[in-house]
Formats: sequence, structure tokens, C-alpha cells
Amino acid sequence: MKAIVQDKYGSPDVLEVRDIDTPEIVEDDHVLVRVRATSVNPYDWHLMRGAPYFARVQAGLRRPKTTTRGADFAGQIEAVGKNVKGFQVGDEVFGEAGGAFAEYVTTWEGALAPKPANLTFEQAAAVPMVALTALQGLRDKGQVQPGQKVLINGAAGGVGTFAVQIAKALGAEVTGVCSSRNLDLVRSIGAAHVIDYTQEDFARSGQRYDLMLDIAGNRSLSDCRRVLTPDGTYVMVGSTDDGRWIGPLSLALKAVVLSRFVSQKMVFFVARCNKDDLVLVKELIEAGKVTPVIDRSYALSEVPDAIRYLEEGHAQGKVVITV
Repeated sequence: MKAIVQDKYGSPDVLEVRDIDTPEIVEDDHVLVRVRATSVNPYDWHLMRGAPYFARVQAGLRRPKTTTRGADFAGQIEAVGKNVKGFQVGDEVFGEAGGAFAEYVTTWEGALAPKPANLTFEQAAAVPMVALTALQGLRDKGQVQPGQKVLINGAAGGVGTFAVQIAKALGAEVTGVCSSRNLDLVRSIGAAHVIDYTQEDFARSGQRYDLMLDIAGNRSLSDCRRVLTPDGTYVMVGSTDDGRWIGPLSLALKAVVLSRFVSQKMVFFVARCNKDDLVLVKELIEAGKVTPVIDRSYALSEVPDAIRYLEEGHAQGKVVITV
């Protein structure tokens, strides 16, 4: 099968399309999926570059332990392990698996769900990692409640476009922060208010929010605290801190420490893929409450170009790969 492979850390130039062996099911609760589409996440370029260096503790100090890239996928099940109960050959599914930039992938049945019936494979492949990040950040870490005011910093990107829609579906009043070119997009997906950060400083607006979901991570913690109610919650998803050693963890650690000394809750987390949350997102999509926003599509051989584009930081929603 064809797959995107890297032998060393570096720029997108280290990624190559190669013919490698089709993976086999080695665990009884796993399935083999014929990948029809996948999508690109910041997670992928961090692993590609081995940055920050802290990430190499697990990924491999000098070179990647795992040479195939990609996480999100949508496709059809080709084979199932003998203990798999919820799926059968031919089912259309979506979920997460290591090495998803490939024609085939194996994964645990708990990391996938039936594909939303109203989505194409390309649309479904745009969902898993970013939608679960938005859902878990809002529901689990932010504990958002109906009627609360939620500020989403970075509302036009992959996580942000899902966060706006999911927060609204959970009954919140959503304010999205984005650039001028994305104002109409963020309004169209459900934000009650939109702040153009090129024209207005949300930290100086005088507005207070029950929850801030920070995807951009481009403001100081004091700025973020300033927009929260006294008992509000700050949830950090991403950061622009590109420090060589620990990168975004620098701001995350500061937030965790500060949270011990202030009334506001300050949280950093990494989403976990699970079937129950994938099914919940599927139901929201099929109910018309959430729709993936796709910026552009590339072929499998163009994954390096797709990652270059995503790294520029201007994608509206998701960048998908047709396999």
C-alpha cells in the first residue's frame, strides 16, 4: 500500500510517499480499515518536526520510532478481529489511528464509530481529533452550562469551528475571536458575537465570560483572566509558544500553577479519542447542529504541501486528504 513515511525529523520535505506492507490485525479487538480520506492536524507537524524536544521522549530522541504519520481517518472496514462486536466488514467508519496517511490502517474498535450518514468520507475525516478536543474542552474541562457566556479564541480554525458549533449546541452564548477575513464564517456557524482581533482587543472590551476556550494561545494569562468572571474557567488547547524544549507546555505549566492561587480555574488538557464521544459528535452532525468546515483538499501524495499550508496558520476549518 502507499503511505506517507518519514525517517528523520524536519520540515515537510522529510515526508515521502512509499509502498509499504499493508498492516495486519494483530490484536483481537482491532479492525483493518481501507482509508478513503484523512486530515491534517497540528499534532502531525509536531511529530514530523519532533518539536518541542520534550515530545521526543515518547516519539524517539534522534529519529521517529514510528515512521508513518497521520491520525484522523474515514473509510470502510476490510477485516475485523475475532473479539470485535460492534463492527463488521463493509461498515463505513471514522476515527483515529496512528499512520492514517495511508491506504490502510489498523486501530482499536474503541477509537472509531459509524461514519455520520450525511457526510462524505472527506468531511468525516475532518472531524475526529478537533471535534473531540472541542467537545472535551467545553464539556469536561470547561463544564459549560446552558446560558453561560463562552469566549473562543481562535474560532476559525479546525478546533475553533467545531467549538463554536458544539458550544452553541450545548446551550451557550458564544463569542468567537478571529481575523477580519473569517468574521462571516464564524457568524455563519453559530457565534452570537464575533471579535475581529485586528481591530479590537477582547481583553480590554470589559466583557466577562464564564468560560474561555483558548485555541490560539497568543495572549498572556493575565489577559485571559481579565475576561473571566471571578469563578470562570480558562481552558488552554493550544499555544503559539514555539520554545525549542517544551513549547506550549511552558504556558500550560504556568496556568496550572497559577490556578492554585486564584479563584478562577485554569486548565490544560490533551483530548482522548473514545467511541462514546465520537458517537455523540456523529449524532450532533446528523441532527444538523454541527457541520465540518473544509478549507481545501489535497491528494495523499500532496501531504507535505497540506502540512505547509496548515503550518501557515490561516486555514479556515480543516485541511483534508483524499486517499
